[in-house]
Amino acid sequence: MQTRAAKRWIDWAIILCMVLLAICMLLPFLWLFSMSFRPVADAYKMPPSFLPPSLDFSNYVAVLSSKVPFVRIYLNSVLIALVVTVGQLVTCTLAAFAFSRLNFRGRDALFFILLVGLMFPAQVTILPIYLGYAKVGLINQPIGLGLMYLTSSFGVFLMRQFMLSQPKALEEAALMDGAGYLKIFWRISLPQLRPALSALGIITFTQTWNYYFQAKVLLGKQDQMTLPLAMDVLRGYMGAGNLSVVMAAMSMSILPVVLLFLIAQKFVIEGITMSGIKN
Repeated sequence: MQTRAAKRWIDWAIILCMVLLAICMLLPFLWLFSMSFRPVADAYKMPPSFLPPSLDFSNYVAVLSSKVPFVRIYLNSVLIALVVTVGQLVTCTLAAFAFSRLNFRGRDALFFILLVGLMFPAQVTILPIYLGYAKVGLINQPIGLGLMYLTSSFGVFLMRQFMLSQPKALEEAALMDGAGYLKIFWRISLPQLRPALSALGIITFTQTWNYYFQAKVLLGKQDQMTLPLAMDVLRGYMGAGNLSVVMAAMSMSILPVVLLFLIAQKFVIEGITMSGIKN
């Protein structure tokens, strides 16, 4: 009985710690939204108040009516994120099927070379990409930023690990019945990949949405920028811009990602967890 009571107290202590950590992680986001409803004079008030004095939407109106084409920039980010997400779901899934199910010479060596690409940061490859884009006219073109990441080593690794955890019995039976690899992939493997596809899609969309360095190099015109670059423009030189307006822009920029993760977080956790399991 004492052991059971002690275990219950330990569980409650763990839950309390997790709640405190969750509150600490949410505080910056809550402060961000709170700042977006304040007038600029109240933004620097000392001591600061956590809740805004009133729900003032003038900062959001100022973002939409500013000289920065925020709506066009928003659409640029959506376009790039969708192109990259769909591209990686297609290419990474097909490549993972080949690496996990097909036997061909040099398969393991090729997969090792693919994983080596994870070791190189974007700063290493951006110069040759820039020079190549300059020759074909893709500088200051949002679609060019999307074409850079139509596939990824991480995506192939994640999908391959998930496929390795799947039983091969159904695929081998279909192969013996005369089904081709493309039909096996479409009819048997792909329907089982929903958790992994959801995880890869959310991770890819979030990562692409937050691209800054690559966009800073390839996109210079305001109407071709993405949201992270728009935040810099709104901040102004040496951060002299209206802080409340910047916070309103940030609130609008992170809202789709937060909502997307909250809706699909179950599949993200399940996909990442199962990708590390092997039979």
